[in-house]
Amino acid sequence: MRSHRLRELLELLEPYWKQEPELSLMQIMQKIADEAGFDKPLPELSDEVVIYHLKMHGRDKNEPVPGIAKDYEEDFKTALLKARGVIK
Repeated sequence: MRSHRLRELLELLEPYWKQEPELSLMQIMQKIADEAGFDKPLPELSDEVVIYHLKMHGRDKNEPVPGIAKDYEEDFKTALLKARGVIK
């Protein structure tokens, strides 16, 4: 169901929007699109781009995405051995 995605979006959008509360929703969406490097018309901006950008806002660009960080491995060999069940 899409209600989960809507709740997630609103939770992520609130602190971002509070930084510039004088902006309208469309201005906020345009700002997110610009920051994400999205150069197509705003109606083509996908939920995934917005959610990813809001999750990563204020973080180092090389930092793993929150939510998958628990599964993140720096070393490819270790990740491969864990995926095959050789190590835990």
